[in-house]
Amino acid sequence: MNDATARMRLESILAELDRSIGVLSGGPAAERERSAADAGSDLTDADRNRAMLDVAVQHRRSVVEALKRLDEGLYGLCVDCGRPVPEGRLEARPEASRCVECQSRRERRR
Repeated sequence: MNDATARMRLESILAELDRSIGVLSGGPAAERERSAADAGSDLTDADRNRAMLDVAVQHRRSVVEALKRLDEGLYGLCVDCGRPVPEGRLEARPEASRCVECQSRRERRR
């Protein structure tokens, strides 16, 4: 994936995440939805909302880091081993920071 395409995709993902985070964190759109819906919401909905917000914030952080790597000329290189991240992986996850091998190793350690 060339840099222009990567930047366009990452910025599009970032804009979508910003919209989602705004809704999940109670921005103006969320207030309108909440007032139109039942006033009562149970704890599990709040817990689910918080979990989705946490995931969206972490994903946003990954996208911002990918844009930074793009600016620094390091996009598409594994942050652990320095080898190129496979094109297919970047197509599927433009924010990917590790090659498949290093990502697998990282997930096994968790």
